[in-house]
Amino acid sequence: MDESTLPLGEPELMRASAFQRYLDELDKLPPLAGTDRSRLASLSPSLLADLERFEHRANGTEALEVLAACLRHAQQVVVQLQAGGVVVPVTVFPHQRLYHCPADPQVYLMQRLPLLRVMRVEPAVMKPPGHDEPRLIGEYEHYHPIGPLLWMLALHGSRTELLPEIAGSACYRTTPGLDLRSLPVDGIHRAVIRHMRDQPMTVRDIVDATGQSPDAVARLLNALYLQSGLIVSRTSPRISDSWLAGLGLRRRDW
Repeated sequence: MDESTLPLGEPELMRASAFQRYLDELDKLPPLAGTDRSRLASLSPSLLADLERFEHRANGTEALEVLAACLRHAQQVVVQLQAGGVVVPVTVFPHQRLYHCPADPQVYLMQRLPLLRVMRVEPAVMKPPGHDEPRLIGEYEHYHPIGPLLWMLALHGSRTELLPEIAGSACYRTTPGLDLRSLPVDGIHRAVIRHMRDQPMTVRDIVDATGQSPDAVARLLNALYLQSGLIVSRTSPRISDSWLAGLGLRRRDW
């Protein structure tokens, strides 16, 4: 048997290979077995339809787009994230802007942001702090504000394109009440955000103003959107912005 690679005191997490075998076994069950074989198990129809756009990708489903969909539909779910060789269950509470993680997020999430892939999404059984069913509330030290996780995942995760909800020919402004105090915002991003409070900017405007790549700008806009800090105004495409068609935002297009 393989020795555990978990730090001393951390909960025993399922290995990704074992969890994958479990999912494969579910796929083999006949329909009459009464088991939901979908990796998007028993979700609301609206969230299910949203998440099905992201399935069947060769490199797996990105954590950012799944978390964004769960927040947008305000659904409490458990997202089983492959983080290196283990699976980390992250329970999302959109209304409370919290998430629950039984392992240290700094070790298993923040240090593995580019590696995070979604293996399964299912409705949450666990409840947030203050719920009237105490037996379903986890240990309080395992609940965390979701804002910093979303910020870091947008800036340093695997996704380099705008989320579908904010993509297209558009101008962007930051919301007046955007609170950055709990977020690790660097000087360049802070300057851009300050400028976007005064006037709307396109992706190209931000690229020209900062010298950053389109990928980096897309990451920042995704991060702001997930903090409910972005106002999107749809615009007519300009000839000079024709390279933005589809907003793939790859360097080869720039």
